Amino acid sequence: MLPLHQVETFLQHTPRQLQEIVLELRNIIACVAPDAFEVVRWGGLSYLHEGKGGIVSAGICQIGIHKDHIQLAIIHGVFIADPQHLLAGTKKYKRFVRIDSYDGAPWEALKELITSASRFDPRSTMT
Repeated sequence: MLPLHQVETFLQHTPRQLQEIVLELRNIIACVAPDAFEVVRWGGLSYLHEGKGGIVSAGICQIGIHKDHIQLAIIHGVFIADPQHLLAGTKKYKRFVRIDSYDGAPWEALKELITSASRFDPRSTMT
């Protein structure tokens, strides 16, 4: 994971209520995927399993920062179980959850999605 001061610098122009969501998501990722590599990429924070391929093939998730919400993108979301039906999107593989507020976020369900994403091996879908 990146040092906290780097993340704080990255978030310095992000509204406080959105920063809280980002920091909570980082905590969840650190707990369920302690080996995840964190990088600032594409205007957000991206997480991958270092040494298991590139940013996409080894990708776990991304935290995207928008004007009024946070978007948690699950890189291989189409393959992840989503019992709460939180994932949206129409990309080939990536799906996302829009998070508008800290208090309104379904934290346990998000933790389950991130856990599943961190355990997913995209090579298992190859035939």
